[in-house]
Amino acid sequence: MSDHIEQIKILCVDDERNVLRALERIFLDDDYDIVTAGSGDEGLQVMEASGPFQIVISDYRMPGMNGVEFLKEVYTRWPETVRIVLSGYADAAAIVAAVNDGHIYKFIPKPWNDEELQITVKNCLERYSLLRRNRELLDELASANQALEEKVQRRTEQLELRNRALEFSQSLLGNLPVGVVGLDQNRMIVYCNDNGATWLKPVCSDIFGSDIGQNPDCRFGGLVAQVLAEKSIAQDIVLGDTPCRVLGRTIPFCESETIVLVFQKTEL
Repeated sequence: MSDHIEQIKILCVDDERNVLRALERIFLDDDYDIVTAGSGDEGLQVMEASGPFQIVISDYRMPGMNGVEFLKEVYTRWPETVRIVLSGYADAAAIVAAVNDGHIYKFIPKPWNDEELQITVKNCLERYSLLRRNRELLDELASANQALEEKVQRRTEQLELRNRALEFSQSLLGNLPVGVVGLDQNRMIVYCNDNGATWLKPVCSDIFGSDIGQNPDCRFGGLVAQVLAEKSIAQDIVLGDTPCRVLGRTIPFCESETIVLVFQKTEL
């Protein structure tokens, strides 16, 4: 929202000059910029050249474009401008048409009461400020929603990329010609590729979730303990009845220490 104070501009439209002078006199003591026009066409030209106007006060009966037609066009082109119509004719049908077709805020009969007209104008200014602020808030909300949608879109794309990378990694590990086994900080088996499952089957009846501390094959448990102690190992062992080369190391993950073991069959 702009920090500067907006100049209040009121356009008065009437084909009678004495009516326009009377309207100007009413607001002499107010800090308003009063602009006048003698017809609807002239009023539109003034608004185009000198707008925006917070309020438009228009006579109802004018030659050519009448007040309802003029204010209807004002509503179409400058919907925030508050519209008032003046009329010396107590015609109910005309009043309904003016309010409905021109989206009129107030219908004021001639002759008007100066004090009531001044109060109406103040109410119009409050309405204009409210509508203006609502539009600004809607614009801010739309901008925030757009930024959020863009952020969500970027995040979604990142997640999709990570998911594709994870799927690729899992496929790659699963098809390696070596056995790969991962253990968490509690020495529980949390990952095992197909070759790893073949290697561990003789020593682990239930691979995933197995606690190597409960494993009857003490060589496997000792191997894990050695990796934890030395952080990295490379040695030849016999796992079950199969000779193999094992590479092992610890990897920090989520503020804990995990273990990765790689088994490759060797010849005796």
